[in-house]
Amino acid sequence: MHLLLNSLRPYAWGSSTAIAELLGRTPSGGPEAELWIGAHPDSPSRVLTAPGDGAPGLDDVIARDPEGLLGAESVAAFGPRLPFLLKVLAADRPLSLQVHPTLEQAQAGFAAEEAAGIDRAAPHRNYKDDNHKPEMIFALTPFEALCGFRAPAEAAARFEALTALLAGQEAAEVTEQVAEILRGPDEGDALQTAFARLIAGGEQVRDAVRAAAAAVDRAVAAADMDDAGLRTVADLAREYEDDPGVLISLLLNRVSLAPGEALALGAGNVHAYLSGLGIEVMASSDNVLRGGLTPKHVDVSELLATVAFEALPVPLLAPTESELGQELYRPPFGEFQLQRIYVPAGAPGTRPEPVPVAQAGAAVVLVVDGSLTLDTPKGDLALSRGDAAFVPAPEAPALAHAGDGGVLAFAVTTGLGAGIG
Repeated sequence: MHLLLNSLRPYAWGSSTAIAELLGRTPSGGPEAELWIGAHPDSPSRVLTAPGDGAPGLDDVIARDPEGLLGAESVAAFGPRLPFLLKVLAADRPLSLQVHPTLEQAQAGFAAEEAAGIDRAAPHRNYKDDNHKPEMIFALTPFEALCGFRAPAEAAARFEALTALLAGQEAAEVTEQVAEILRGPDEGDALQTAFARLIAGGEQVRDAVRAAAAAVDRAVAAADMDDAGLRTVADLAREYEDDPGVLISLLLNRVSLAPGEALALGAGNVHAYLSGLGIEVMASSDNVLRGGLTPKHVDVSELLATVAFEALPVPLLAPTESELGQELYRPPFGEFQLQRIYVPAGAPGTRPEPVPVAQAGAAVVLVVDGSLTLDTPKGDLALSRGDAAFVPAPEAPALAHAGDGGVLAFAVTTGLGAGIG
């Protein structure tokens, strides 16, 4: 087992305190958006307990013996790399509307941009790697998100309500047109046409965003507004005053997660995290196609080719319990599953039974409260609040022994096989 030192990403939308408070650290003084725990080459965890000098990257350590550390089944399925990435995400402001490609789209897009000689750090680059990025978010606090398309008829009703608020204004032409599009006979075509109208709408749409936000604010001030979707328009416009994504939000489901609830997001699902603290797990990729709520590059044609234009239920992910009593969140993606390890404080002088760490290949463990000791056939490793560890495949089974005060921790492994240790 290896103790890890992990990279903090200071994106502007991040909270200045949430991650530090969760992990018992001193805040940096700036925004702290994401803590990356894994072997992604952009920000690999450093291995503090590796033999030799220094603290090599986990990606380099794995590259020396991928099958020996990840297991033959994982390498056969996902190649010689850790297939997942664990993050602690703290959103103080809305993230961009975004979508992730399928594996085939990522491979083709990455190859095309490599062949064209586009620098991987170029702001207009779409594909940073050749992998897809299915993901899940587990809420640690109340968590707000936009996620996937609502039924076109529901979205049309929102645009019609907005048109009523804009009565007599030129901006009503845009919202009325979108509502009419959404009433079309083919749901997929209606969603795609409405989305395309807004994302590529130019100055007319930007003017409509500003007018819509002002109209909603007036309705709220007059106590004449109880529609959470329309309130989202005004909230987003305070951050992105003329961004098309503000109106695109009306096409999407607004989701409020309570602590302990989770979402699973596959390729093509348009989404944006708005606020909250959570555990995010994904396939090890940084491929993001943005669709609004951002000053960054938006490639409209590639975006339209990537989005899945279909209305779906909110993809809530409920936990299951294994035969060993493990609490598992298992999305329909082979690269990862999440285990919540919660052991409350016991009576004085008692020690609770250890919790088996779910492990199908390698695993990563993060402690967010209390302490635990990982016990494997090859040794023990003590972890305190804020500590993270990498457990190689050959060290299974690992048992998590909670400290006297109990523990809350999370473990990620692949979704291959039963994954129960």
